[in-house]
Amino acid sequence: MSDLEQKMANLRQSLDGLGRVIVAFSAGVDSTFLLKVALDRLGADNVLAATGVSPSLAQKELQSVRDLAGLLGANLELIVTSEMDNPAYVQNDPRRCFHCKSELYTKLQELARGRGFDAICNGANADDRGDYRPGMEAARDYRVRSPLLEAQLTKADIRQAAKQLNLPNWDKPALACLASRLPYGTPVTPLSLDQIQRAENILAEMGFSPLRVRHHGKLARIEVSVEQLPQLLPQSVRQEIVRQFKQIGYTYITVDLQGFRSGSGNEVLAAAAFTAVK
Repeated sequence: MSDLEQKMANLRQSLDGLGRVIVAFSAGVDSTFLLKVALDRLGADNVLAATGVSPSLAQKELQSVRDLAGLLGANLELIVTSEMDNPAYVQNDPRRCFHCKSELYTKLQELARGRGFDAICNGANADDRGDYRPGMEAARDYRVRSPLLEAQLTKADIRQAAKQLNLPNWDKPALACLASRLPYGTPVTPLSLDQIQRAENILAEMGFSPLRVRHHGKLARIEVSVEQLPQLLPQSVRQEIVRQFKQIGYTYITVDLQGFRSGSGNEVLAAAAFTAVK
């Protein structure tokens, strides 16, 4: 038995012991893979995909949620979450993710009690332990299970297994909520989230992927893969990006020469920690 086969066996065994489960579903490869395996193992009547809907969820991702749940034959529940009503979330300190996930898991617990589900699962994997992720603290507080992590499945494992299962998003770039584009300390507002979403849609329609538009007030900092950086250089491309970004409210448009980095907003935390140690 290969290493991946052993991990998959561990995953199925873990799911067998959970009973009826709610899968926190984002339409990313991790939660899609978990949902697929859970459906195959437990049956559609014992699995519910649940997605929190708020201004921090991009509309195209909400459509992906609907499309993938339909493709997999999963029952889907869209839950309106109210993290924007929490001042601790809006102020956007480094624990923003904790407050967001706490709101989601509170709603999922209510849903589980009302529908007779035994467990709530998320798509965290073994690689997620290597970054600052306060959302995982919230998962522990609310006793949310992480079957992929428990089975020691890495992101590479999941992509390989998802490809074997013919999941259409097996190579989809990593996702993060729109609020992650705001520097810590910049308040989260519906207006800024909408501006970020529109800016990222502009670049996606031009063929850039993966990408992020980091929002610094009137300044937009574009992250695309290092391989795609040269595609931003032609004058016609630059002029079109500047024109459209200014239409949606940005005054200054810059490109991050380090390229796309998932979680680059956390780099300030590492720098602060290093300074404190010195």
